[in-house]
Amino acid sequence: MPGKVHAPRNYVLPGGVQRFSRSAMYSKKALYKKKKVAVKAPKVGEKRLKEKPVKGEKNGGKRLVVVNKTRRYYPTEDLPTKIRNYRKLKPVHLRSSIVPGTVLILLAGKHKGKRVIFLKQLPSGLLLVTGPFCINGVPLRRVAQSYVIATKTRIDVSQVKLPETLTDDYFRRTKAEKKKKSEGAEIFEKSGKDYKVSDKRKEDQKTVDKQLTDALKAQPQLRQYLKTLFTLQKGQYPHRMVF
Repeated sequence: MPGKVHAPRNYVLPGGVQRFSRSAMYSKKALYKKKKVAVKAPKVGEKRLKEKPVKGEKNGGKRLVVVNKTRRYYPTEDLPTKIRNYRKLKPVHLRSSIVPGTVLILLAGKHKGKRVIFLKQLPSGLLLVTGPFCINGVPLRRVAQSYVIATKTRIDVSQVKLPETLTDDYFRRTKAEKKKKSEGAEIFEKSGKDYKVSDKRKEDQKTVDKQLTDALKAQPQLRQYLKTLFTLQKGQYPHRMVF
């Protein structure tokens, strides 16, 4: 069989008009997928050497000097380079089930399994909670909302006034200064001081605890509810529970 005769896709119609316009052929040939590579003009090579006048009678008067000197030091191993982070921190949205006064169950940390009262959300997105400390031993602390279970139990904390100093900087610990080792120092000597709670934090804890205990007087059973530890027994599944 004779082969198919090749015919151009775009041809001239009677009257001298092309069948497809320029934009139609642009899309048919899929030219938008091709990357345009701009041809750069060749750079005029810079001079590698330059003349430098030299003083002295027997030194020739001139000398050729390298314009761009190569560095003398090259690292034996590839050094890691810091990559700039262009991501911007987005504000953390609070779950609809967590409002001031909600009783939360801690899932991690030193006080996991204990029930705490949510007070407010800090600018960093962390939750400010407390036991209160006089009931279950949980002090004022920051917790991520991904490590708590929100219950339906709520306490009226509208009359509770929190100190203005309770911010993210309030909970940051100061790093202890490292001392230089002396010749007579022991090997197993402790380098830093042990952490101690400041008197300011103790006073703030007492003021918040007093206001919360007054709010709990309206519902006496909540005091024992906050004391009890949350545990799971055999046959209990948290995804089937209603908190």
